[in-house]
Amino acid sequence: GDDGGAEGVWTSLRQGAGVPGCESLGKRAELPGGRAGAASSCAGTCCCRGTGLSGDGRGVFVSAALRHICHLVPLRPLALCLSPLPRSSSQHLCGFPVARAALWAAFSHPWAALCTESQGWRERLQILVPAWPRALVYICGPLEMLRRIMQRAQRENLTNGDYVFFYVDVFGESLRGDSARDAFKPWQQGQGQGQDSGLREAFQTVLVITYHEPQNPEYQHFQTQLILRAKENFGVQLNYSLMNLVAGCFYDGVLLYAIVLNETLREGGSKKNVTRIIQKMRDRKFQGVTGLVSMDSNNDRDTDFNLWAMSDPESGQYEVVGHYSGAEKQIHWLGRPIRWVKGAPPLDNPPCVFDVDDPSCDKTPLSMLAIVALGAGLTFVMFGISSFLIFRSLMLEKELASMLWRIRWDELHFGSAERYHKRAGSRLTLSLVRAATHGAPRLVLPLHGPCRGNVVAIKHVNKKRIELTRQVLFELKHMRDIQFNHLTRFIGACIDPPNICIVTEYCPRGSLQDVLENESINLDWMFRYSLINDIVKGMAFLHNSIIGHHGSLKSSNCVVDSRFVLKITDYGLASFRSSCDSEDTHALYAKKLWTAPELLQKGQLPPQGMQKADVYSFGIIVQEIALRNGPFYVEGMDLSPKEIVQKVRNSQKPYFRPSIDIGVHSEELAVLMERCWAQEPAERPDFGQIKIFIRRFNKEGSTSILDNLLSRMEQYANNLEKLVEERTQAYLEEKRKAENLLYQILPHSVAEQLKRGETVRAEAFDSVTIYFSDIVGFTALSAESTPMQVVTLLNDLYTCFDAIIDNFDVYKVETIGDAYMVVSGLPVRNGKLHAHEIVRMALALLEAVKTFKIRHRPNDQLRLRIGIHTGPVCAGVVGLKMPRYCLFGDTVNTASRMESNGQALKIHVSSTTKEVLDEFGCFELELRGDVEMKGKGKMRTYWLLGERKDPQVI
Repeated sequence: GDDGGAEGVWTSLRQGAGVPGCESLGKRAELPGGRAGAASSCAGTCCCRGTGLSGDGRGVFVSAALRHICHLVPLRPLALCLSPLPRSSSQHLCGFPVARAALWAAFSHPWAALCTESQGWRERLQILVPAWPRALVYICGPLEMLRRIMQRAQRENLTNGDYVFFYVDVFGESLRGDSARDAFKPWQQGQGQGQDSGLREAFQTVLVITYHEPQNPEYQHFQTQLILRAKENFGVQLNYSLMNLVAGCFYDGVLLYAIVLNETLREGGSKKNVTRIIQKMRDRKFQGVTGLVSMDSNNDRDTDFNLWAMSDPESGQYEVVGHYSGAEKQIHWLGRPIRWVKGAPPLDNPPCVFDVDDPSCDKTPLSMLAIVALGAGLTFVMFGISSFLIFRSLMLEKELASMLWRIRWDELHFGSAERYHKRAGSRLTLSLVRAATHGAPRLVLPLHGPCRGNVVAIKHVNKKRIELTRQVLFELKHMRDIQFNHLTRFIGACIDPPNICIVTEYCPRGSLQDVLENESINLDWMFRYSLINDIVKGMAFLHNSIIGHHGSLKSSNCVVDSRFVLKITDYGLASFRSSCDSEDTHALYAKKLWTAPELLQKGQLPPQGMQKADVYSFGIIVQEIALRNGPFYVEGMDLSPKEIVQKVRNSQKPYFRPSIDIGVHSEELAVLMERCWAQEPAERPDFGQIKIFIRRFNKEGSTSILDNLLSRMEQYANNLEKLVEERTQAYLEEKRKAENLLYQILPHSVAEQLKRGETVRAEAFDSVTIYFSDIVGFTALSAESTPMQVVTLLNDLYTCFDAIIDNFDVYKVETIGDAYMVVSGLPVRNGKLHAHEIVRMALALLEAVKTFKIRHRPNDQLRLRIGIHTGPVCAGVVGLKMPRYCLFGDTVNTASRMESNGQALKIHVSSTTKEVLDEFGCFELELRGDVEMKGKGKMRTYWLLGERKDPQVI
């Protein structure tokens, strides 16, 4: 292509008429799912480039990708013209007759003229110019031609965002670059081209289409082997590029033929049955070296493409923004936005750009025909509006009849029906009565449970049944329609007798009354003003809604969600909630502490009067928030709720109102409270005025919702941190106590193993020394003492013993009655020191017994009998409940026999122990002789007399 060809294209575009929709495309090729091309459209021209595909049908797939990109982006291509290239060219798709014919066939029309290779650009344009008002323009040629066209387009102001250019470069040669600096910058490619900021801006409207390179490991290995073998076997140096994809496709083609041929032979067919082999290849999918290969009904492979766009207008860098899947016939966007010049895709048909004959572009006065058309249009619009109103009325009736708010009883799950009815009479939140007059505060938990996957609050209605009148249906519909941040969301209602209840959003922090009575929550004034603001916002919205008023506003009807956002509940459904309040009960008067005087006098009030009553209730709540002394706190007076309600109802001057303490809150807040609970409703402000008043004197607290929320969460987090610290200290203390108890029950090393979750295996010990002792005459002593005296005796004795054995390397195994068993040498081995430790401990215990006093028999001498033996044992933890560290073996029996055959106030030692003690040379022993022992025969034993003190040791 030459400059004249590119210039002719854009000159004709500026002079051409309209651009049609993609309906002509839709007639040519139906899109997947039956969606024709007319479903979407675009505006722009498409410049195509291809390489190295000699008529293998790839042009068909390039055009298919273009069609789908056109319909999904959405953009409209204009016309097709092919660059005259020599047949010997191996660089461009347009150089191959079959590929070019496929492109032309995909986008041509019965009236379109076909350009020939022998014609120049101007001759081709002369053929195409008459067809432009109803043609699609594609220009297929090299990169240089695209650059000239874009330069011309920029001069003609056609790169202002009304056009988009598709450049098909299947092997991505325009994105490679001569250097790393030029990579992914097609506008900077070409010989002798330097930095051209104007051309870079023009290329913002150019989208490049390339093959999609497979990312599977098999293809990466194949590409490496391809480059290696080409160099070794043929002396050809290949690079890593999309060109290698062709070899991979050839490989997959041979693989497909081999797969189908094997199947044919297994089924008894012949390799010469070409028809059967070809039939098996159709509509087939298999895993090839390039990934999942999908064949269509024509035995053509569905090809994948990438869509590239300029990601950074400053640097001109291109990156992939979408991936077209040939198998799925759709585009997968990668989440990277296409930076359109005007911030959005071009219009289908920009006003007065293509359709210059459009009457809307004509500035002449309207003709009579236009006036008639305008009147007909207005008539049609009026008819449409009437139809819409009728349709809306029918939809309203349908919605009322569908009863979307209705919840069946079996959808509510909170336990048995008995539990529900026991709690059904309770209020939604707590009811507190001051302890000074009426006893301790009483907390009534809100009834809640899961419903349709959410936790909801359930309020019982004290009615046997509900009459679904039209008024009630409209009230329920209005409740469903109301959505606001500071009003609890209405979920629905259950009207299955006798289980009549209202289901609303559940707020886990409880009511505002809960928060105010919880002394562990530190409410600073920023927090308090935030709560007051939430009430004002909720009530202002409620008063401006179709519901109009609350009628029962109190702190127990203001609930707090998990983010400490206050929401108003128990509003609306006046007919649904109506009940008799004739009972003279304490709870009834406690609920009326927030009620305005005009309502207590049971006067008939208009809706506006109800709104002013809500303002009075708001004033009581503000006083409750400011002082945190409960509702209607009067300083120096101890009145019951009934007495308070009667004083307010009497309306005698001075009017009875709660106390105000300027020392606790600001004077402006006191003025607000006094105005809100004024006796005359007309003197009370509305919530719009209250909102302005609070904003005026609380500038610091009138920040954004996010700032207030963050401040609330910070305050809550500080309280939680303090609470967590206290609980952590308590936990660590309990852990220490538990560990100490465990160390007293089991040896320290064994306890550590159990704490780590390890299994304690039984272990054999070659040599340990075991100590046994009991009290001589303990049976007679027990018979002469009370059980409590026996327990006291043993406790005193073993406490003394335990204090002594802590000074030696020994482990107390157990105590059974008056028997006391100690061992040394396990679970931690200590060589031969076990005998040394045990006999020194025995001497210390014997010395302590001589001075031990029995409380209830102080003149009696406690006589201890001790036996010691050394030998091998097996030790381990026995049992899961109350585990004990036990010893097994004949050594245990022998030590017990040594004790039972001993004498009072003496230490009986076996010969085995004596041999070990002799090695230390510091103990005095006396031969007792051979003693007959049960089950052992005669054993030579000794008496341990004491320990010789080394004069050198002080």
